[in-house]
Amino acid sequence: MATTAMSPSISLLSSSLFGTPSLRNPNLTSTFKPNSSLKPLKPLSVRSDLTAIPILSFTGEKIGETQLNLKSAPSDTARAVVHRGIVTDLQNRRRGTASTLTRGEVRGGGKKPYPQKKTGRARRGSQRTPLRPGGGVVFGPKPRDWSVKINRKEKRLAISTAMSSAAVNTIVVEDFSDKFDKPKTKEFISAMKRWGIDPKEKSMFLMTEVPDNVRLSSRNIGTLKMLTPRTLNLYDILNSDKLVLTQETVDYLNRMYGLEAIDEETHDEEDNEDGDEGLGAADNNSDVTE
Repeated sequence: MATTAMSPSISLLSSSLFGTPSLRNPNLTSTFKPNSSLKPLKPLSVRSDLTAIPILSFTGEKIGETQLNLKSAPSDTARAVVHRGIVTDLQNRRRGTASTLTRGEVRGGGKKPYPQKKTGRARRGSQRTPLRPGGGVVFGPKPRDWSVKINRKEKRLAISTAMSSAAVNTIVVEDFSDKFDKPKTKEFISAMKRWGIDPKEKSMFLMTEVPDNVRLSSRNIGTLKMLTPRTLNLYDILNSDKLVLTQETVDYLNRMYGLEAIDEETHDEEDNEDGDEGLGAADNNSDVTE
């Protein structure tokens, strides 16, 4: 009778948390391997997605193409990275000021409303019981901190991954900052239709600077979000059907969220380390001279 090889995983019977010692199987416990034999986790790898995006003029004609080259998480971990980033953003938006009063905090209720016996009613010791209107709240919310910490590089990777995945629904238009002499929502809607954007769909415009006439012309469109690099966030990227960029914002995204951004961070760290070593050597020399 052939015997099958046992898997190195921990079974429920071999764990000390499940089952009594009399029910444990010695054959199962003997196959357990210590943690030192486990393979170390692989570091998070980053890939680059190069996408060609057409450039449209203010009249809606194609005048060229540009490339959006952003770093992106691998396909097997991209969903988890973006999910963690969006949950962190939504959690950090919560103010956590909701508060209710328990029966001990509600004003009043110190006197017993009626005698304990000889009334035919249910016994009651306070009018502020949670069973009565105006009473306390059972397990109600209290002020708390909902903030969640996320690493800076992980958050940037989540934004770049979302932007690269939304490149299919992204268009680039020429700079139209000086095209609006005065605030006019009707002209802005006409420009959106020339670019192939339905005003009823959710759209996000990313510009380096938003002039007053452009901001006033677009603020009455409820489905439109006008953002700058300072206000760029993961929620608006995922919540938009169309993304509209300018050539300046494309250069900004490639510079801040591309693979070259990693090299810049490493160079900055090396420069800081060299500076710290230089300061330490200077301090040693000063100590010697003193």
